[in-house]
Amino acid sequence: MTRSTPGWTAADVPDRRGHTAVVTGANSGIGFETARMLAEKGARVVLACRNPGKAALACDAIRAAVPDADLHPVRLDLADAASVREAAAAIGGGFDRIDLLVNNAGAAFGTLTLIDGTDRTFVTNQLGPFAFTGLLMPQVLAAPAGRVVTVTSGGHELGRLDLDDLAFAARRYRRWPAYTQTKLANLVFTAELQRRLAAAGTPAIAVAAHPGAAATEFGRNSGGFMRVLSAPPLRWLLAPLVNTAADGALPTLRAAVDPEARGGDLYGPRGVHGVKGRPERVEASTAARDEAAGALLWERCEQLTGVHYPLP
Repeated sequence: MTRSTPGWTAADVPDRRGHTAVVTGANSGIGFETARMLAEKGARVVLACRNPGKAALACDAIRAAVPDADLHPVRLDLADAASVREAAAAIGGGFDRIDLLVNNAGAAFGTLTLIDGTDRTFVTNQLGPFAFTGLLMPQVLAAPAGRVVTVTSGGHELGRLDLDDLAFAARRYRRWPAYTQTKLANLVFTAELQRRLAAAGTPAIAVAAHPGAAATEFGRNSGGFMRVLSAPPLRWLLAPLVNTAADGALPTLRAAVDPEARGGDLYGPRGVHGVKGRPERVEASTAARDEAAGALLWERCEQLTGVHYPLP
């Protein structure tokens, strides 16, 4: 069994000079901390964000700590197919290779909105990242050891993947079941991508991470119960029980840079119920490893996005 390093921290991130990393949703929270720590280690970082103004502010904040940071903001709205293609074209045209692609951005919408007949949460959290990754796959494959890290959630264990009803026509739409479905889909996608990368004989790997419970803008922007928990004074009372955004980014970083990571691995906090703690390799649910589900999800994503990966 591969060694699991206790107490893995940002200090364990190796030098990344000469590496190009793309991080989606990098303007705040875990995405921002991921981008910041990679920049601190010398990586060239593309911040792919929906809001250009917030991306610029994030670049300023990183440069305040890392004056020589090599940062490249790109507009990316994962719910907009045209934006996904434009962002991928801009990045692919600017960089010959991508050593690391972090699919971090995600959302949990409180009301059902359909985009071309599909729930916006599923579009944002699964279809957009699927298309973005596929469009950038030539650059990932051009790296000596390209890596795709997709950020999921411990809530994937509660998810139920219903690919026949992505419009919620036959079931009531509720924010968190819709969200956990996408987080399960993220892991099913990661496992299927890894199977295809391995079958193609490429050194690139696909890995996943979940942050546990972290104090980020995600909860404050999600509404409902999560917004209540994220508001003062409960946020202050709960702070000792959850990760900071920087600690919440550590599973992503370990998945991104640990030389011992294997394709298909999932990293998350090692604490009770995976809520808080240093990152280590953890087990995904049985549903997340279902090969038949992986093949079906891949087929549906290809149909709905029109993106086909350049893999045999």
